[in-house]
Amino acid sequence: MKAVTWQGKRDVRVEDVPDPRIQEPTDAVIRITSTGLCGSDLHLYEVLTPFMTPGDILGHEPMGVVEEVGAGVPDLAAGDRVVVPFQIACGNCWMCLTGLPTQCETTQVTGEGMGAALFGYTRLYGAVPGAQAEYLRVPQAQYGPIKVPDGPPDDRFVYLSDVLPTAWQAVSYAGVPEGGSVAVLGLGPIGDMACRVAQVRGAERVFGVDLVSERLRRAKARGVETYDLRSFDSEKELVAAIRDRTDGRGPDAVIDAVGTEAHGSAAARLAQQASALLPRKIAGPLAERLSIDRLAALHTAIELVRRGGTLSLVGVYGGTADLVPLLTMFDKQIQIRMGQANVRRWSDEILPYLTDEDPLGVDDFATHRLPLTDAPHAYEMFQRKQDGAVKVLMQP
Repeated sequence: MKAVTWQGKRDVRVEDVPDPRIQEPTDAVIRITSTGLCGSDLHLYEVLTPFMTPGDILGHEPMGVVEEVGAGVPDLAAGDRVVVPFQIACGNCWMCLTGLPTQCETTQVTGEGMGAALFGYTRLYGAVPGAQAEYLRVPQAQYGPIKVPDGPPDDRFVYLSDVLPTAWQAVSYAGVPEGGSVAVLGLGPIGDMACRVAQVRGAERVFGVDLVSERLRRAKARGVETYDLRSFDSEKELVAAIRDRTDGRGPDAVIDAVGTEAHGSAAARLAQQASALLPRKIAGPLAERLSIDRLAALHTAIELVRRGGTLSLVGVYGGTADLVPLLTMFDKQIQIRMGQANVRRWSDEILPYLTDEDPLGVDDFATHRLPLTDAPHAYEMFQRKQDGAVKVLMQP
């Protein structure tokens, strides 16, 4: 089959690889009909290269049709249309039953000290072959796949794999009160969708911050009060502008949808780039002990949120030696929640919004739809924020 493989920093290729097959009774094999390109994939493309191996199959946002199931998968059959969550979880362990499938005790990558295995996301998360491919082996298929109805196009449901539950959890963790306010830093796919989720869940004021014109226009068209980072000389000016709209306090919550590759933080950016160029045998152990993030967005979030407010961190961070302003955080009495989205915890709450009325705007959420064979171009375009690329879907 054809699959998108990682070969090095900014080097992805579509190659022929062996077809997946049933290996365990709880496996299924899915024929992919749509698969997303995620901002998290760009971290592999640019920053997290020390944890990658040439030939790794990328991707974690798939949906498709079941081709085959193992004997331990009673509720799926060939021909079922499904969305596959990006994490692999059993549904039966204590963590899963507590609503934390990203910490699944059956699939935890204990050798790396990490949580549940993820599709297509480094050796830290199990080096599981990913979903930017024609077919996908789905472990723990007795729990993971979400059955969806035939009829509507893939765009209606594909975001259940990652974008929707990640944005939904970000807003849930933010704890925005009914009629309250929230600022979203970063209006890529997750930040954009988080604004939409916050609106349908009762936030009265939603502020969006970015520096990409297309992203700002998209959010503004849906009623978000947008702020172009390029229009301010400093973080303090941006913070003051939003505080002026919230009685001088700042928003009740701030969602950081940027993560490790924030603009600014020049020294951290240089360190990230240098580590990505080191030989893998050196870079991997070094990154596990001394990696750092670009924390410009996080620092802005800490400064912006009102006293006693909540930060929800949804952008991926991977640093192990980051310096954060604990004095400010303690003094402002800030609450912080973060983590990978627990997809199956939220999917049943989200499904009622995926109707013909389309309150979340999923039907036209994608800006680009490309064949899988164009994946190298898609990665480059998305990474460079070219051609108005906000969300890319690929079809094998």
